[in-house]
Amino acid sequence: MIMEKRLFTSECVTNGHPDKVADSISDAILDACLAQDPQSRVACETMVTTNFCIICGEITTKAVVDYEAVARQAVRNIGYVRPGDGFDADSMEFQCRIHTQSADIALGTNEEVGGAGDQGMMFGGACAQTPELMPLPVALARALCNRLTDCVKVNPLLRPDGKTQVTVEFDENGKVAGVDTVVVSIMHSADFAMEQLRGYVKREVIAPVLAQYGFALDDVRCVHINPTGNFVIGGPNGDTGLTGRKIIVDTYGGYFSHGGGAFSGKDPTKVDRSAAYMARYMAKNLVAAGLAEQVQVQLAYAIGVAEPVSLRVDSYGTGRVSDEEMTRLLRRTCDLTPAGIIRKLDLRRPIYAPTAAKGHFGVADMPWERTDLAQTLKELAAV
Repeated sequence: MIMEKRLFTSECVTNGHPDKVADSISDAILDACLAQDPQSRVACETMVTTNFCIICGEITTKAVVDYEAVARQAVRNIGYVRPGDGFDADSMEFQCRIHTQSADIALGTNEEVGGAGDQGMMFGGACAQTPELMPLPVALARALCNRLTDCVKVNPLLRPDGKTQVTVEFDENGKVAGVDTVVVSIMHSADFAMEQLRGYVKREVIAPVLAQYGFALDDVRCVHINPTGNFVIGGPNGDTGLTGRKIIVDTYGGYFSHGGGAFSGKDPTKVDRSAAYMARYMAKNLVAAGLAEQVQVQLAYAIGVAEPVSLRVDSYGTGRVSDEEMTRLLRRTCDLTPAGIIRKLDLRRPIYAPTAAKGHFGVADMPWERTDLAQTLKELAAV
């Protein structure tokens, strides 16, 4: 009897993907507000399409920010600067529809109450498949996108919009058995012949990223590069982009659960963002402590209520102590109120624009990626 392969696939997109352009603008505006006023309340949404950008939402801040200038600079940083490409930083039409935060929402999230900015559930995950304690499929897909972005900066024949997808094979015990399929699509100049482009991507993008994780290009069963052929029309000129539409790309590539809330454009009083970061921090520290090989942490909140309504740890049977014990350890060591999370991770800072481009998780210099709790958890668990 021939056994079916145990495969799992995750995808990622570059910072020039239309949805990521929107995320980048929203987070650039958030950072601009926090840089002047750390108490800013921001919920900024962006839409981009052919040579047009509109921002809307709720911002309450003492900061004086030229939203249009920030948006144009964000687009410029991504690399959409060529007039005639259908979307560029200087000639795009810009509209702004920003108003202040709802007074009703503010009632439950002010300094005196300190409650969550909305109801909802958030998930964080970690596993021992990669050095950054991320699932291998999404770690590879993200690394490929980041490498593509680096190549766009130095190769004038490449353009910012791109996608990757990686399929990993697992054995019957859930251990990585190999990389099965890699898919890379990158926008390019019409002058970049497809045969040359595919060779360039194999050599400069796929091979070095695989090597970084201990794999060789020859070991991959199937590689697709721009499988439909030309990818000359792209970015917001090829597809409309919206803030928050790449929520699975932003987290774990579907390997762990997602609560449903997007991150970009939201200040840290919004638990959709801050509690998801805290859940990742807790999951990563449990794995780093050696208490489990794979962990998912769920948090849930009610609007205007500071303490979470639930906390759950699931180690998928890999725990050295029970899931209930790990849950107790987290309650003992972590302040899970919105204010406590903000203090612990120092979130009232302009640190968010890079997340829209490089990813939210598995990025070493982000505060929720620290493993400074691991030793304490290990000692308390006495394992």
